[in-house]
Amino acid sequence: MKKYLVALASFLTMICIGGVYAWSIFVPPLKAEHGLTTAQTQLIFGFTIAMFAIAMIFAGKIEKKHGPKITSLIGAFLFSIGYLFASFSKGQVLMLLIGIGFLSGAGISFGYVCSLATPIKWFPRYKGLITGLSVAGFGGGAILLSFLVKYFLGNGLPVLTIFRIVGIGYGVVVFLSALMFSVPEILKREPIGTSQSITGLISDSKLWALFLAMFAGTFAGLLVIGNLKPIGLFYGVNEAYATTAISFLAIGNMTGRVFWGYISDKLGGRRSIIIALLLLSFFTIMLLPGAQSNIAFLFLPFLVGLGFGANFVLFATEVSHLYGVGRLGVIYPYVFLSYGLAGIIGPSVGGWLFDVMQSYTVPIILSAVICGCGAIVFAILIPVNKEN
Repeated sequence: MKKYLVALASFLTMICIGGVYAWSIFVPPLKAEHGLTTAQTQLIFGFTIAMFAIAMIFAGKIEKKHGPKITSLIGAFLFSIGYLFASFSKGQVLMLLIGIGFLSGAGISFGYVCSLATPIKWFPRYKGLITGLSVAGFGGGAILLSFLVKYFLGNGLPVLTIFRIVGIGYGVVVFLSALMFSVPEILKREPIGTSQSITGLISDSKLWALFLAMFAGTFAGLLVIGNLKPIGLFYGVNEAYATTAISFLAIGNMTGRVFWGYISDKLGGRRSIIIALLLLSFFTIMLLPGAQSNIAFLFLPFLVGLGFGANFVLFATEVSHLYGVGRLGVIYPYVFLSYGLAGIIGPSVGGWLFDVMQSYTVPIILSAVICGCGAIVFAILIPVNKEN
């Protein structure tokens, strides 16, 4: 019974913290109600992603020492207090950065580590399936939050009030989920593994290949995610379609995390990463002609989400192939830092380029090019014979 409660806790936590991918729905009201620029809204989103990635290293160490329940409770507190802090910001960018970016971003990381690592310990024979289901919950979190925010905005609630509702409502769900986390008794008696040398990692070409490729894929995906609704509105997409596109991207993101796990088992991690990055590059550039049609602007974000979701399955899988399953928890957080770097640069660059050029054409082309280059770099640095 415990293992099913853990699986449930993991999924509920992922659904809540995965709402971070619905950020673009907050962009128009933050600009309209509090005068934020596009670049400022994307800086907040980017900082959230960066803290998510950076804090994972520390969250992993705490989880290893104190267990998933304590770690997840810390995450629930940070996540909730972050949104509550932001709700009292009066639209000041610094306070929004601290609340949404620093505090909730760190809270997302603590919840993510527990929700990813703990179910695997209970379902060792179904690692791929349980990992896919967990990260699918994270990818699907934007679907729920986007509908909730759309409803609240439609009823005239200010954006900061919605932050308060998220902080309290989601905070309670994550807190109660944390109480259900546990690990099998046999694992509590296992000794803690040795740490990885930072110097050794820096000189490892395989790690740099993983880092750069994941940066490329998440740069493209996050630039689109952080700006999706404004992109649609800029090119004349109906507002209802532009808002709904957020959910379609989230569905694609959620689906991709399971789909690419299956593909990886069939084709291998190296081939799957290269194919996924090339497809994501193509789908991203297709947003430009696709934005001329309301219907196409629903379908293409789904495909972008499908390619983006691959990053969170394939790279973890490839780390286990190249370094061994036992070192996944040690190596993967350093690869995941690329996601944080992309979170700061991608959405912010997209917002800044729009503010300067008053167009999203260049940001979309740039993200597609970077994503395609990531596939090439990975193919060069990870030869076929290096794949296990």
